Amino acid sequence: MAISHLEHFLIIAQDYEETVNWYIDNLGFTKGPHPDFGADAEVTWLYLGDRDVVHIAPPLPGDAARARPNPNATPKDIARGSRPVHHIAFRAANRKEMTAHLKAQGITYLEQQASKQDLYQVFVRDPNGVTVELNFPAQEAADMEGLAQLALRPELMDSGAE
Repeated sequence: MAISHLEHFLIIAQDYEETVNWYIDNLGFTKGPHPDFGADAEVTWLYLGDRDVVHIAPPLPGDAARARPNPNATPKDIARGSRPVHHIAFRAANRKEMTAHLKAQGITYLEQQASKQDLYQVFVRDPNGVTVELNFPAQEAADMEGLAQLALRPELMDSGAE
C-alpha cells in the first residue's frame, strides 16, 4: 500500500464567495472545471497550474453556523494554527512578491526559517480560520537578517506582540 500525494482538500466555507475569492486574490489560485455533482451541489474547484488542489463548498442547508474567525488574526493566533487541521502547506516561489502582496491586502502573516530544512515559511489565515503555510526556498530569504526560528511556538512569543 502506497500513498503518493495529497489529491485535494475541501473547505466547507461559512462565506463561500469570500473564501473562493480569498484563495484567488491572495494566493493566485484559478477556478477550474469539476464534475457535475447535480443541481443541489454547489462547489468550486481551485487549481494550481493544471491540478485541482482546493475545493470549496458552502454549508449544507440546516448545518449549524460556526462562529466566524477573527479576520485580523494576530501572529500568535496564526502560530497556534487552526483546528481540527493545524495547517495546510503549499510549495511557493517569489517570497518578496508574496509578502508585498499580503501587506498591500492588509493580511497579517508570520514568517520563519524552517529549522533544519532548506525552507523559509510564510503563514496566513484564510477567511475560515484555516492556517495556510507557504514554503519558499531558503535562498529567497538570504537577504533578511534575524530570521525567526520559532515563529510557530506561540508560548515563546512576547506577550506584547499581540
